[in-house]
Amino acid sequence: MIHFSFTLPDPDSPWRETWDRAEHANPADISEMDLRYKYFGVRARLTVDDVEVISDRGFVTLVDLALSIAWAGKQIAAGHDSAFNFTEAAEVIRLHADGQRIEMSSSVKPWTVTVARDQLLGEFTKLRQEAHACLITQVPGLAEHPVIRRIPPEQGMPEQ
Repeated sequence: MIHFSFTLPDPDSPWRETWDRAEHANPADISEMDLRYKYFGVRARLTVDDVEVISDRGFVTLVDLALSIAWAGKQIAAGHDSAFNFTEAAEVIRLHADGQRIEMSSSVKPWTVTVARDQLLGEFTKLRQEAHACLITQVPGLAEHPVIRRIPPEQGMPEQ
């Protein structure tokens, strides 16, 4: 069983400021670097069976998370190995393609899990759709931003 989700910071959390600043900025003027690393902190969680692949004890930025899994998903869909990480963490989540199965492992933790390729790609797609919807709901002006437009899977296209 695989589950990938995120939650926004509580209103009293210092991470809420990463959303509030964006709501008061001109979305068209926000650079990709700032979108990926300065705005939209969330608690993300990825579990496979009983293994916590990504812990929700810390924060990651939603745009970086979504774009990272978009790239990793494209590699996996093409039958290649991949990996993703977050700037603020030393850990790399490695994805090894083995036919219709994906072996996931950590560069710093002693776990390895295996998941069906289609199931992983489905969770990646769902998270990207939810991230995109959340971003444009919270900051409607982001809907036309070229970086944000790269987040959701294209309509009618397989996960890439």
